[in-house]
Amino acid sequence: MVYLILAVFCSAMVSILMRLSEGKIRNNVGMLLMNYLMCTLLGMGYVGFDLYPQTQGLPFATRLGMVNGVLYLASFLLLQRNVKTNGVVLSSTFMKLGLLVTMAVSVCFFGEQPGLVQSLGFVIAVAAIILINYAPGQSAGNKWGLILLLLGGGMADAMSKIFEQLGNPALADHFLLYTFLVALILCALLNVFGKKGKVGQWEAFFGPVIGIPNFLSSKFLLRALKDVAAVIAYPVYSVAGILLVTLAGVVFFRERLEKRQWLALGLILTALVLLNL
Repeated sequence: MVYLILAVFCSAMVSILMRLSEGKIRNNVGMLLMNYLMCTLLGMGYVGFDLYPQTQGLPFATRLGMVNGVLYLASFLLLQRNVKTNGVVLSSTFMKLGLLVTMAVSVCFFGEQPGLVQSLGFVIAVAAIILINYAPGQSAGNKWGLILLLLGGGMADAMSKIFEQLGNPALADHFLLYTFLVALILCALLNVFGKKGKVGQWEAFFGPVIGIPNFLSSKFLLRALKDVAAVIAYPVYSVAGILLVTLAGVVFFRERLEKRQWLALGLILTALVLLNL
């Protein structure tokens, strides 16, 4: 559970740092590029710059990491596209509801079965995600875009569970390295050929700073899945992160919450208790 708590904290730090970067970043792809560069360098440091060791299971770790890297960048692009067509609220909600995909993968393919209490906690967690992001009158301009966002984000998260079940644990750091290396290469190509502009000083600052907790959140979550069932780990990872980010918004950014959002926070606390019984 310690690794799961660390993963939640690092994930929340990514969102908080993103909040701090608002108004300063002109090239989001450029910032993402610097983020992936930092993640790749950290990954290389963890594997001792031994990029392709002769170890059993390396081809699987390589291929799965490459797929994961594509999903990481695709999820970001889908999120950007959906924000333009469906708005921030719906896009954020469907991105977070990607945990439905991870739950389906864990139950259908790896036979994990949550108990009755944990199932209730999961339902409450989903309800809290919807409630905290709910906005009256919000309608989707492109429903298929939201569905793709849910599937893409969910599958990106599910890759960690797939590796934990089928991969060689000794290659966990290599799996993460290949993930971020592929995302870095694709992001660099997108920045150049998509004519996104140069990487400015704020992108060069916030990208690497965000990259540190981004890499560590993935690393800690992958390690947590060894000790905590995915049907518990993923919902806790999602809603506990929302709780920390929301509280940080209230304390540090002087954000004011509506009654439904306070109710959602209460539901999140309830869900966390039930998920851990």
